[in-house]
Amino acid sequence: MKTSERVSFAMRRGLVAGGCAFAAWASLPARAQQQSRAPGFDAFVAVSARLTGRTSFDPLLADRVHAALVRHVPEFAAKIAALDQWIATHGGTPTDVITAALETTRPELAKTVGAVMRAWYLGVVGEPPHVEVVAYERALMFDPVGDMLTIPSYCRGEPADWARKP
Repeated sequence: MKTSERVSFAMRRGLVAGGCAFAAWASLPARAQQQSRAPGFDAFVAVSARLTGRTSFDPLLADRVHAALVRHVPEFAAKIAALDQWIATHGGTPTDVITAALETTRPELAKTVGAVMRAWYLGVVGEPPHVEVVAYERALMFDPVGDMLTIPSYCRGEPADWARKP
C-alpha cells in the first residue's frame, strides 16, 4: 500500500468518525433540554394548557416562550406557581373570565395571564420598546383560520401573482 493510499484511507476513516461524532453531539441538546428544564417550566406548560385549552405544545416553542417570559416578566416563576395554585383552587372558573376574576383580587397575576396569552397567541413577549418575537408562523392566532388562510407574508401563489387583475 502506498503512502498516499494510507493517507486517503485515514482521511476517510477520520471523516466517517467525525460525522458519527457530530450526529451524536447534535442529538445531545434535545436530551439535555428535556432533563434540565428551567424552574417553573412544568407549571408554565400546565397553566398555558388551561388558559389556551390546548392539550400539548411544540416543545421547542414552549421552551422559547418560557425563556422569553422569564427574561421579560419579573419573578415569572413565582407568578406562574401562584397562578397555577389559583387556577387549581378555582377549578370551575372558565378560562375566558380568569383575567377578570384576578383583576380584583390579584392584579399582578392578571398581568401574568395577559403576558402568557400574548406570548402564545401573538408570538411576542415584553413591552415596547423591549419586545421580543418568539414565534410568528407558529403563533396560535393562526390556528383557527389555518385551514382557509395562508399566514400573511407567505406567497399565496406563483411569484408576482399579485400583479394580475382578479
